[in-house]
Amino acid sequence: MSEERDSKPEAAASDAAQTPPAAPSGAEANAAAASPPPAGTPPAAAPTQQELAVRSALETVMDPEIGLSVIDLGLIREVLIQPGRTLIRMMLTTPFCPYAPQIIAEIKQATTSVVPQECEVEVMPDAWSPDFMPDPGLLGFSY
Repeated sequence: MSEERDSKPEAAASDAAQTPPAAPSGAEANAAAASPPPAGTPPAAAPTQQELAVRSALETVMDPEIGLSVIDLGLIREVLIQPGRTLIRMMLTTPFCPYAPQIIAEIKQATTSVVPQECEVEVMPDAWSPDFMPDPGLLGFSY
């Protein structure tokens, strides 16, 4: 009987070795998704001093209907400082916003006050959502 007892642990160990690993749980899958990019992927570039200065200046540009800055609303999606021009990619809170021309003019003025070169503002067609805001609670209600 001692032979039977000795062979069962070995059999159990060999069965465990042949069993495929379980799929990762939700927490393990989320941790894998949050892992750094593969080695061949270039790291995201840190914002330059000029980009940070432009974003700071854009905090003064307010959405007249909502009363928050274009930065607080998360409308500014990208600031690209290029030789000879600055490109601002932004969204609007609503399609066909009646204040779009005014907001774009103020963005250009604020940007050129910091980086003295031509400023181009590109309005992206994407739909805006409070999810783009750094702090959606600024809207005054929870959603």
